[in-house]
Amino acid sequence: MLLSPIGGPADGAWMSEPRWWKKVALTAGLFAFVSAATGCAHLPGRSQDPSVALEVPTEGSPEFHVLVAQDLTAEGRNDEALAAYQRALAGDPDSGFLHRRAAELAARSNQLDLAVEHAEAALALEPDNEGIRLFLGTLYRFRRDTASAERVLRSASGEPTTNEAAALLYSVLGEAGRLEDAREAAQWLVDHVPEETRSFLALADAEEKLGHAGESEAVLRRGLIQHPGELTLFGTIARQRHQRDDREGEIAIYREMLGAHPGHLATLLAKADAELALGKNDAARATLETALDEQPRDLRTLLRLGFLDFEEEDFGSAAERFRRALALQPRQQEVIYFLGIALRRQDDDVGAREALARIGRDHPRFADARTQMASMAEAEGRFAEAIAYVEEARSAAKSRALDLYLASLQAKSGDVTGALVLLESMLDESEADTDVLYNIGIIHGEASNTDEALRTMETVLEMDPTHAGALNYVGYTWAERGENLEEAEALIARALEQRPDDGFITDSLGWIYYMRARPLVEAGKTDEARPLIEQARSALEKAVRLTGGDPVISEHLGDVFLLEGDRGGALLRYEEAMRLGPRHNEQPNLSEKLERLREELEQP
Repeated sequence: MLLSPIGGPADGAWMSEPRWWKKVALTAGLFAFVSAATGCAHLPGRSQDPSVALEVPTEGSPEFHVLVAQDLTAEGRNDEALAAYQRALAGDPDSGFLHRRAAELAARSNQLDLAVEHAEAALALEPDNEGIRLFLGTLYRFRRDTASAERVLRSASGEPTTNEAAALLYSVLGEAGRLEDAREAAQWLVDHVPEETRSFLALADAEEKLGHAGESEAVLRRGLIQHPGELTLFGTIARQRHQRDDREGEIAIYREMLGAHPGHLATLLAKADAELALGKNDAARATLETALDEQPRDLRTLLRLGFLDFEEEDFGSAAERFRRALALQPRQQEVIYFLGIALRRQDDDVGAREALARIGRDHPRFADARTQMASMAEAEGRFAEAIAYVEEARSAAKSRALDLYLASLQAKSGDVTGALVLLESMLDESEADTDVLYNIGIIHGEASNTDEALRTMETVLEMDPTHAGALNYVGYTWAERGENLEEAEALIARALEQRPDDGFITDSLGWIYYMRARPLVEAGKTDEARPLIEQARSALEKAVRLTGGDPVISEHLGDVFLLEGDRGGALLRYEEAMRLGPRHNEQPNLSEKLERLREELEQP
């Protein structure tokens, strides 16, 4: 616009020049011919060395200064070119052409006052030149001078001088907050140039800004009668419905658009996004599959489907789509990261490590990728390797969470002292200290310093009585010891108030019921124990659902079945715990219980 050379529909008007300018054009052609013949392609004063700047002459005819200005403009020396045009104007002040060129160069240099001065002079000299009129109107628009813009763009009767003037006037008035006047200009466009889509878009925009949503859509519908199937009109209706949070209405528009333009990719993708926003995942998937049928190599569609698969935990399909996307654009590290996660969820740790290792240090996912790799190494007992990965992650993105994880790995590697030193160094008398103290307690517990762990957890609860982790730890530890069971149940109930869908806290509740029932069974009070056993089984089965399966919870369920005399059910649960990969520090007796039960049931 302002900083571009003047052009557009009025270019022809710019070619109406004084007779002397035709001479300049002829001279320029002759000069080029002579230069080519003599091997000299430079105006007087220019060095043959291209690294030496043009020496700008200050004397000469207007024609000569125009040639100099053109040369300077080609070199990007706009201020000097402007000065050359002004020297030409000194010799021919009534040249509309020179004023126009000076106005253009002044605008490029952001000298708006000077640009307006020359543009006004040009329009006074050439009042029928619509190009300079629009240019001058644009200058006033940038200066927020609405009155001057109206003066230039309206005729004596107050009507816009042309269609282009009406469109510009609409913008000027709208930006000035004169919405009713802007609507009037837009209506003028609809009345005079209904064959142009922008006329209806302008009027609809004006109605929308005035708060007339229904009228705005009605205008667009009238536009669709004039321009059947026009995507910009449909798209504006869809956008308006989207902004009103009318997602069903938005989807209905996309259906109309697809009726007029079957297989239109952008519309299919927008429809799928709206369906996802409504939670209609199956409909969105069908829409995206249609889009992929239309354009099998469209990256956006592949990725939308891949992430939809990922969210729905169909990790095999997600990984396949991510691979296809990477075949199209191999360097998408965000996609590589999620491919790694999807492969890990399929227990393909080798493939997951290969993918995650490709995440570069400068990528925002680097720390997450290294943390995932640390987690895989930890699961395989390779604690030194896990620590190295976490150290890499910390070097790229320092965080309290990574510090806590590092301390946990140090403790698991046997460096309990180092872990405690790191954690204690993190205590800063802030509210976050509860999480640090909680982790200190966990490490004491893993090191079999149970009494110290309990004391630490009690300190956490003094600071934050709602800390679900500490409530659960104390309650479960008492249950394991068979101590304070009623108080332990109360603590677990408080923890579940904070995190009702936590499967591990739910397991603690089931285990407390078991520990309360066991002495009753051993005392022969089976009727009294039965309600507690049923509560234990119900809580533990819920814990399995919430966690998706855990070896400790499966062993706990086996113990419940065994307590009520169902040895077959207990065997199945113990075997399940073994398949899930027992945590030996928490389940030291699982293998022994499983073998003893197999012998009793005479199973191999």
